[in-house]
Amino acid sequence: MIAARTKLYANTIRLLKIYFFKGMFVKNFAKIAAFTAGMLAATAAAVATDTVPAFDGAKLDSVLAAQPEKAKARYQYRHPKETLEFFGVAPGMTVADTLPGAYYSRILLPYLGDEGALIGVSYSIGHRAIDSGDDKVRMERVRNWPAMFVDHAENWRGDSKAVVSAFLFEDMPENVKGTVDVFLVVRASHHLNKYENNGNRRTKALADIYAALKPGGILGVIQHRSPADKSDEWASGFRGYIKQASYIKAIKAAGFEFVASSEINANPKDRPSDTDSVWRLPPILSGSAEGSEKRALLQKIGESDRMTLKFRKPE
Repeated sequence: MIAARTKLYANTIRLLKIYFFKGMFVKNFAKIAAFTAGMLAATAAAVATDTVPAFDGAKLDSVLAAQPEKAKARYQYRHPKETLEFFGVAPGMTVADTLPGAYYSRILLPYLGDEGALIGVSYSIGHRAIDSGDDKVRMERVRNWPAMFVDHAENWRGDSKAVVSAFLFEDMPENVKGTVDVFLVVRASHHLNKYENNGNRRTKALADIYAALKPGGILGVIQHRSPADKSDEWASGFRGYIKQASYIKAIKAAGFEFVASSEINANPKDRPSDTDSVWRLPPILSGSAEGSEKRALLQKIGESDRMTLKFRKPE
């Protein structure tokens, strides 16, 4: 639509120049005026149809205030209002949420409103088979996950009539392509990254994301950030952390334009050792006993240091 507006303006200027250069401006004043009025009307119509939904802080505040106390306790680390504003998420949009649980999707569904749509996305069957291929019960749950997500989401919508759907990476329905305004990948990239050398899982997921987004659509990434001085092997994803610079490079290689980074979700107190994983920290607190001094220290650190990255699919 931006291209359409540019073309309308260019045609108007081009034809006016022709009239001036040929000395025909006075003689053809009525025709020029009518033509200009028509072009301006067409331009106005193009601008109107190109309106981008606006972030609604007041509505989001209301949604956040209604969340369960367990979710609210994480706001100090996850900054959902600032994060969704940074990504430009607005009511009426179609938003995809990767590896969704009852956190961002619970917030998004009532916020997107009656004209919006929420799409849950999870890892592919091939991806899950790397971990659970011998577990038939678990793999059956993977296959049924899209339907289960839609059912669970009914508990989060409130009064919203937003459409809810779901799919697995590497099995994206054709009707999803080119429909998504914002595609969120929140604390999920390490699973894709760690299996890039086992079936190109990251590459395939990024290809699906690219295809799903509208031209100009946004990819929003939040991810546990590895210290830059850690080895590439340590930061491959198996410990939950990946490096910011290398991940930006991988996403750009998939065709996306890098827009901006933010320190909204940074935590400089998270300084993992060579033997640490991200799951030692809240909310999981793996490896520390309840009431122990170790757990108390980890709780003081808080949740992980996270990169927050914004990319755009070219128009």
